[in-house]
Amino acid sequence: MFQIKKICCIGAGYVGGPTCSVIASKCPDIKVTVVDVNEARINAWNSDTLPIYEPGLKEIVLSCRGKNLFFSTDIDTAIKEADLVFISVNTPTKTYGMGKGRAADLKFIEACARRIVEVSEGYKIVTEKSTVPVRAAESIRRIFDANTKPKLNLQVLSNPEFLAEGTAVKDLQEPDRVLIGGDEGPEGQRAIAALREVYEHWVDKSRIITTNTWSSELSKLAANAFLAQRISSINSISALCEATGADVEEVAKAIGMDQRIGSKFLKASVGFGGSCFQKDVLNLVYLCEALNLTEVAKYWQQVIDMNEYQRRRFACRIIDCLFNTVSGKKIALLGFAFKKDTGDTRESSSIYISKYLMDEGAELHIYDPKVSKEQIMLDLSQPSITERPEKVSELVTVSSDPYEACTNAHALVICTEWDMFKKLDYLKIYQKMQKPAFIFDGRRVLDDLHMQLQNIGFQIETIGKKVTTRIPFTPFTPTTFLLKDPLLRKPKAQKKD
Repeated sequence: MFQIKKICCIGAGYVGGPTCSVIASKCPDIKVTVVDVNEARINAWNSDTLPIYEPGLKEIVLSCRGKNLFFSTDIDTAIKEADLVFISVNTPTKTYGMGKGRAADLKFIEACARRIVEVSEGYKIVTEKSTVPVRAAESIRRIFDANTKPKLNLQVLSNPEFLAEGTAVKDLQEPDRVLIGGDEGPEGQRAIAALREVYEHWVDKSRIITTNTWSSELSKLAANAFLAQRISSINSISALCEATGADVEEVAKAIGMDQRIGSKFLKASVGFGGSCFQKDVLNLVYLCEALNLTEVAKYWQQVIDMNEYQRRRFACRIIDCLFNTVSGKKIALLGFAFKKDTGDTRESSSIYISKYLMDEGAELHIYDPKVSKEQIMLDLSQPSITERPEKVSELVTVSSDPYEACTNAHALVICTEWDMFKKLDYLKIYQKMQKPAFIFDGRRVLDDLHMQLQNIGFQIETIGKKVTTRIPFTPFTPTTFLLKDPLLRKPKAQKKD
């Protein structure tokens, strides 16, 4: 059986970096080289300040780097030496032309395929790691076949990642499953066996699933679509809860105890974000449309529409509570990453909530412990978010301290479920805010603190629940009763002419 001794990963991003770092740590006899055209990113991987934040990742990188884990911009050499080449480049949604807004842009995948076939010699296994449309492997294979050279044998596999940002290292070390797709012929099975042996260093054989290439590609899209669907489903119920007086957390707990449903991904919030969910669902929609499966496409499009509705609904709730105007009002937005324990802001709900509030003239003061000022300003200056980038610098201030962000604010809006937000000194925050002081909890991280926060004086608004306003008790007397009801007040004596 063919043994893999050297691995090259093209792409040093959120997938390639962590994946190859864990492989290097679990397979000390395999040399792993991660390459990228972005020199600044490679320099960061070779420094003490990694380009991405994931709990536990830095420790793994430092333990392997320079031993059997390397980061380099010398792409051609790494490809030539490798037995296995992972393609882990970006596959963004197209912003132009046919399939705009839905189809995946495969220009980086194609560029990788052409470069691999140009510099390769002998036998190599080329493996998709990026999320790609169904039959993308066939496109890679066609490029290889059209540019074949003597004694060159390139086998194509699909090995999609199933990582959740914030828990990526744990997901790699203890995966629910590893999926490998390849040709059903002898050469394809030989390549599958070689990659399977790499994972068997630490993954139980029962968790390694082999399929044909197209099933592997579709499984990735379908898995993310199902997870996104669950989030949109519970978010739709959160709107109903707010209208009826039910509590979406109680509803989610009740339905999650049904073993047929399960409790995961039933957390109501301001909506899902990240690099995968929206992109993959839109990719699935486009695939269905291209295959004339109109009703199926409409079904999955509704998952995206509900996510957008939830974001817009939350922003409208902020505006309504602030007396139907936020123009010129300072609003503290806590959390900009799309979820806790990551610095990734791709498709973060915070971006869209900020957009809606900026459109109404709000002055935003944004704090996030892991997202840089440069990234926040870049995200909010995108053409899809604002037509006037100069407006962003006028309306947005990035704070380095949550208390600073909240000083003189009319409202505090929690958009990311960072644990630190549960431990803030809310009495200190309340004393420095405008009154009435509002908290809009878009992640339900303060559920256990509602009574204390109301005792302080805050007015609480949260996803999927009506928080009953607690009115301070005033002893009843006829005088106070008359003063409270203008219809029962004694008329003032008429002045005599």
